[in-house]
Amino acid sequence: MEYRDYYQILGLERDASQAEIKRAYRKLARKYHPDISKEAGAEDRFKEVGEAYEVLKDPEKRAAYDQLGSGYQAGQDFRPPPNWDEGFEFHGGGYTGADSEAFSDFFESLFGRGGFHGFGGGARQRQYHAQGENTYARIAIDLEDSYHGGTRQISLKHSELGPDGRPQLKERKLNVKIPRGVTEGQQIRLAGQGEPGFGEGKPGDLYLEISFNPHPLYSVEGKTVYLNLPVAPWEAALGAKVKVPTPEGEIHLTIPANSRSGARLRLKGRGIPAKEPGDMYVVLQVTAPPAESEAQKEAYRTFSEAFSFDPRSGLGS
Repeated sequence: MEYRDYYQILGLERDASQAEIKRAYRKLARKYHPDISKEAGAEDRFKEVGEAYEVLKDPEKRAAYDQLGSGYQAGQDFRPPPNWDEGFEFHGGGYTGADSEAFSDFFESLFGRGGFHGFGGGARQRQYHAQGENTYARIAIDLEDSYHGGTRQISLKHSELGPDGRPQLKERKLNVKIPRGVTEGQQIRLAGQGEPGFGEGKPGDLYLEISFNPHPLYSVEGKTVYLNLPVAPWEAALGAKVKVPTPEGEIHLTIPANSRSGARLRLKGRGIPAKEPGDMYVVLQVTAPPAESEAQKEAYRTFSEAFSFDPRSGLGS
């Protein structure tokens, strides 16, 4: 998809105040309104201006968008960086009453209903006694936290309008209990940690969506954990018993004789320890040692003479 520069669309600098954003939107919305404008492409420009305003008028979405940085160019191929919005606290859903079909794929990838910000919720009723809004954020934990559980301190950033009308980032720290067996995409609810209520209204709740930090050894899909395990050619050919790390500690694993690279060995129940635990798969990666000394080269020559083996026989020639 293409990156959209919302400031450029509204003809503004990135440090524009909220009042300047509102004035620019009103001017351009009048100019390109389909019922008024005779310019070619006016309807598309009207939608583009509306999308830019949808993001920049909201201090929270604007602060998260600004976090992407100014290094992108309009029209540049774009994919959201992993966990780009981690630690940002959002109120309500991604939309504020606008028609979702009016938005681009770029907007959908960042704020759409199908993505992280597509929670429920809506505008809070502005009355004297009113419950506070629920808020939402994504946090990243280590895979081991899911195996063992425990309490972790997290920092959340949320935006408030400063006296100059520009959004300012504030930070708060919370101690969060991580339940054993939590999976990516699962939400943890912190009652009463959302936005304060009005009058005697109760505060809203805070919902934390879980993601995992990249791990040097393991990859995760749902409740299933994968480990790529290097094995020597003789271990794969003759079979072996080797030490293998798992998130719960080291085990001894039997490599069957005549194993091939890419073969998967299942460790039942050693995936994410949910109510119904996932499995762990050890994926064999046959790795040949380099032939550096003359003796090692001679060993490879002897090895090649002992087999009538062509690894490319299936390619045809």
